[in-house]
Amino acid sequence: MASVSRDIAANQVDRAHERAGNARVDLLFIAQMVEPGAKVLDVGCGDGELLRLLVETRGVDGRGIELSREGVNECVAKGLAVIQGDADTDLADYPDDAFDYVILSQTLQATRRPREVLEHMLRIGRHAVVSFPNFGHWQVRLQLLFLGHMPRTEILPYSWYDTPNVHHCTIKDFRQLCGEIGVKMERSVAFNAWGSPLRFSAPWWFWNLFGEQAVFLLSRRQAASR
Repeated sequence: MASVSRDIAANQVDRAHERAGNARVDLLFIAQMVEPGAKVLDVGCGDGELLRLLVETRGVDGRGIELSREGVNECVAKGLAVIQGDADTDLADYPDDAFDYVILSQTLQATRRPREVLEHMLRIGRHAVVSFPNFGHWQVRLQLLFLGHMPRTEILPYSWYDTPNVHHCTIKDFRQLCGEIGVKMERSVAFNAWGSPLRFSAPWWFWNLFGEQAVFLLSRRQAASR
């Protein structure tokens, strides 16, 4: 019986590693930012790919909210604890410090009030992890400059008339927002168009020009002692 249990556990570990190996590069970096066993809320969790990765590779106590009924059904079919909800309205209902990490992956630009969403994330979680496509990437700039139309790239595939994205931002924009609301940036990474991380020592303007997407680990700044 013990041998059978070990075989089952080994198979589960193998499947988790295989799934991790097939995951998007940004999701892998997000998973590395989350402490094992943490309590996590994934906001706008889509089909649950990231949440399942966190549960299987980091052993988190994971919850999720997702706007689309189809996404919720996919998550529930995978055994994930996900409810239907809207980041713009429903985060206000969560109590302070309810989670260790609140994650918003590739969803910030689709929210109606991104500043309020970010503030709620850092109210209900000790840390926030945010990833988003960088509208300052050189391919985006060139399409606007030379072709004169709203850009379409691999990470921004929608036409202007059917896109869910309503608040595009650049890496520079996001850093400025973090400064305005007093957010501490603990870790960050930007990826080029081929999914490779840019040099950590590179200046921010370099990330803003060549980073196709970025991931930030944030926390609240400690109040200054009197």
